[in-house]
Amino acid sequence: MKFSPNVSSSRRKCRKAHFTAPSNERRKMMASPLSSELKNKYGVRAVPIRKDDEVQVVRGNYKGREGKVVQVYRKKWVIHIERITREKVNGATVNVGVDPSKVVITKIKLDKDRKALLERKQRKGAEKGKGKFTEDEVKAMQDVD
Repeated sequence: MKFSPNVSSSRRKCRKAHFTAPSNERRKMMASPLSSELKNKYGVRAVPIRKDDEVQVVRGNYKGREGKVVQVYRKKWVIHIERITREKVNGATVNVGVDPSKVVITKIKLDKDRKALLERKQRKGAEKGKGKFTEDEVKAMQDVD
């Protein structure tokens, strides 16, 4: 069900908006989940990926491989990771693009802006009480049926 009249639910319009999105919107869309340790530490589930973050691939041919993010290629919706390369027919080595949703951030590069972002997201999640049910709500749910 559509809640906002300002957002289209048309497949064609959504796809157009996605593939013609400007770089600043792509940054937000190209977010990666944090590892469980970082999730517990910062109270945040995911953040936009950045150049010097250290990540671990969790899906695909390169599953289990770790490395530092060398480049965030927003135009192609991929990230390039340090030791994930392949050799071309002419012998040149090229980075293989990995989708940012298929990696987990294991070590985050913090600067003042990133710290502010984490604090902001943490506050927002805390005030909503995301994913948390009160004891009264749990009891009310058990009475249903």
